[in-house]
Amino acid sequence: MASFQGMKINPKKFHVSQLKFYLVIIPVALFMTLPIIYILNQAFKPLEELFRFPPTFIVRRPTLLNFRMIMDLTSGTGIPMSRFLINTIIVTVFTVGLSVLITAMSAYAFSKKKFRAKEWLFRLNQAALMFVPAAVGIPRYLIIVNIGLNNNFLVHILPLLVMPVALFLVKQFVDQVPDSLIESARLDGAGEITVMLKIVFPLIKPALATVGILCFQIVWGATEASNLYLVDDTLKSFAFYIGTLATLNTPAMAGVQAAASLIMFLPNLIIFIAMQSRVMNTMSHSGIK
Repeated sequence: MASFQGMKINPKKFHVSQLKFYLVIIPVALFMTLPIIYILNQAFKPLEELFRFPPTFIVRRPTLLNFRMIMDLTSGTGIPMSRFLINTIIVTVFTVGLSVLITAMSAYAFSKKKFRAKEWLFRLNQAALMFVPAAVGIPRYLIIVNIGLNNNFLVHILPLLVMPVALFLVKQFVDQVPDSLIESARLDGAGEITVMLKIVFPLIKPALATVGILCFQIVWGATEASNLYLVDDTLKSFAFYIGTLATLNTPAMAGVQAAASLIMFLPNLIIFIAMQSRVMNTMSHSGIK
């Protein structure tokens, strides 16, 4: 009994009893990071290492030539690569910010407000979860063309502002905010905007962070607008330019394609690492009612 009293179930600092867990976790974590290490090394390999047999996992003579070639390939078009990158950064910032705000406000309305056809509208949102993007491609194209967004920079932003899965997720979090807390704020003179900004939104930060990550991943790699709706090359996205490199499927372009893959992958990795704690909170709370 004395030995059990001296043990801690979940010690804050390292304890010998935790060693058995580290023996399992560390090898698994190293194995899971192998694809990331591989992508990083491929991007910096010269051509002779990319085609070496047997292939090497770690780069031996790293080079930046692959990245310089990506920038040089745009010199013949008269449009620098930075233009595509700036377009994507602007689109990503506005789309993610507006999407998170619209989702949070809509979730608050569906969860805490009473209005006509509320249940039917939310069921319509749930029904939208069943449709894959390819199924709504033609209706979306007809709508965009008819409202005059063809060859307009806003076509990058407007179609991606609303995500049915994000609304469904955030509403579950808003449902857990006590009604008594909101009523107390209203009795103190708080308006709807104050209630949302000061009470509801801070309590659902994990869900909003998850929505931001999902939206970022979609927007950062989106090429639909550039392929279907934009004629002016100066309005197209960075993902579209990177995608055109994949069509240059020649041995000399293998290094360029490896560098392009890293460029598209790295921002998603950084965003997820920076916000992983909030994403884990979302996953843990999603099963608690």
